[in-house]
Amino acid sequence: MDRVETVEQEKNWYVLHTYSGYENKVKMNIESRAQSMNMENHIFRVVVPEEEEIEMKDGEEKKKTKKTFPGYVLVEMIMSDESWYVVRNTPGVTGFVGSHGAGSKPAPLLDEEISWILKRMGLSTRTRDVEFEKGENVTIVEGAFNGLSGVVEEVDSEKGKLKVLIEMFGRETIAELEYEQVDKIN
Repeated sequence: MDRVETVEQEKNWYVLHTYSGYENKVKMNIESRAQSMNMENHIFRVVVPEEEEIEMKDGEEKKKTKKTFPGYVLVEMIMSDESWYVVRNTPGVTGFVGSHGAGSKPAPLLDEEISWILKRMGLSTRTRDVEFEKGENVTIVEGAFNGLSGVVEEVDSEKGKLKVLIEMFGRETIAELEYEQVDKIN
């Protein structure tokens, strides 16, 4: 088993409790501390669960971002004494959810739980160290278009999504896919 597979197996999502209203500040603090304390190989993604809400105001639709779980932040990390210390002692973090106190390590979220939350936010559940570029040829390996090949038309690296031009029924069409659903053609 190579190191990448081992890291993927050790990575888990944990829930942090924060002061309500400080979720984005906590996110920035954890990302900053992970970098300054050389913990990027243990602390990967920090997410504040949010969703867009459409609100009618004065007869106009306005988009408003609403926190799905106020007072909580999600962090993808490999649990070790060092990473636990860095995250736990970040300003604004009051503790890990699922920890029994006295320095005990918390229980991670189940795969189904984090998958549901991230998909609702339009984010990818997995990260891949693959970069895609416009014009690149790819083959689809998962989903409704499995087995088809196409050309990358647009890359959204933040959300881990691609728009791929494929030919179906003799016509060209755009398919929106996640990074995990495609492989590069060499």
